[in-house]
Amino acid sequence: MKGFIKFFGTGGARFVASKQLRATGGLWLHYKETNLYIDPGPGALVRIHSAKERPDLAGLDGIILTHKHLDHANDVNVLVEAMTDGGFRKRGILFCPQDAVGEDAVVFQYVRQHLEAITLLREKGRYTIKDISFSTPVRHRHPVETYGLIFHLSKTIGLITDTRFFDGLADHYRADCLIINVLRSKPFGSYNTVEHLALDDVKKIILETGPQVAILTHFGMNIIKEKPHLLAHKLQQETGVEVIAARDGMKWEF
Repeated sequence: MKGFIKFFGTGGARFVASKQLRATGGLWLHYKETNLYIDPGPGALVRIHSAKERPDLAGLDGIILTHKHLDHANDVNVLVEAMTDGGFRKRGILFCPQDAVGEDAVVFQYVRQHLEAITLLREKGRYTIKDISFSTPVRHRHPVETYGLIFHLSKTIGLITDTRFFDGLADHYRADCLIINVLRSKPFGSYNTVEHLALDDVKKIILETGPQVAILTHFGMNIIKEKPHLLAHKLQQETGVEVIAARDGMKWEF
């Protein structure tokens, strides 16, 4: 095994986060000798310490925020402190959009000095941290500055984070594996006001990109009520691609 992704939360948006209908802790990516945490939302620290296979936060090399909304960034400060032994070891890199550390920042000033570096994400950016290289192919359509990710590892792994659907979105995410944040079972109102993907959008993306596997996560209330594993099975039948509904605590190896 060269790597794995551990799902410390598969819930998304404010109602699921506030009620904890699903955990909202984000993702841990391990590859070779490198560890990255992606989008540490509410409860990330608690979920890590209560996990059966508990990863060592002192071995974390970096944190990625795809954007600054609380369901993606609430626990970033406490994870930085854990990663740096309470600030006594200056280490680790934070990757984030500019507005996460600009006006109305979610990363506290006093925490930033614990880090080895802060690297700002930008459209068409490419980044490397030890064994892991990744890119941010396109800025998403979301109320705050937001970027999806493509990891260039033994397999290419794409993460389509929060966004409304737009023409050309799928073209930026041709990868062996696609992790897709899907909040809604059906579109609601105007895409200009509800800037999240629905299942029909995900179906279009899967059909256009043809990944080996698609993993759905970041579910809203309606998807949870309709049972994500059933919706994933239906998508798999319709697309011919393996579709997995992520579960809290799920470990996907590659």
